[in-house]
Amino acid sequence: MASEIIEPLERLADMFRRLDGVGKKSAMRYAYAVLNFSNEDAAAFAEAILAAKTEIHLCEECQNITTDHICGLCASEKRDHSVICVVEDPRAVTAIEKTKQFGGVYHVLHGTVSPSKGITPDKLKIRELLERLKDDSVTEVILATNPTVEGEATAMYIARLLTPLGIMVSRIANGVPVGGDLEYADEVTLRRAMEGRYPLG
Repeated sequence: MASEIIEPLERLADMFRRLDGVGKKSAMRYAYAVLNFSNEDAAAFAEAILAAKTEIHLCEECQNITTDHICGLCASEKRDHSVICVVEDPRAVTAIEKTKQFGGVYHVLHGTVSPSKGITPDKLKIRELLERLKDDSVTEVILATNPTVEGEATAMYIARLLTPLGIMVSRIANGVPVGGDLEYADEVTLRRAMEGRYPLG
């Protein structure tokens, strides 16, 4: 006998399935968990999602997420603005910041070059990076994309663009395993990767 389909529950589970790494069983488990919320908690949950979508935007300088026009890292006079660390997404910024080993600023690409997925260089925040380099105040760009095929290809693409500009371009060392993700790397591994970066080109 077929079980009854509860349409609102199925619709909620479908929304959870849109999240990266959430499968059908996990999505349904999350949906059932929401059913146990009080009306107040459910409203707060929905409000938090809407607030994240409406109040968070990209920093005008580094393209990281922020609630201000310029993020706190870019606005800080304590950061070394002559060194820019290029990463794939905002989660990598958080991961590197936890090491407390990098005192420069960041640039977030929001993805990697992947022709098979239709992601071409013009769809990343590469143009914004080049704009930041026009005032000659930047002396080094560290390419800290993930050590995946796409991440390596993106790093090499950017390196080819920057090398003629006379700016030192370096790549984080392979303390981060090939195929790994910076978000999940431990702090010691990330620190060694930053310390062992090497010039490109």
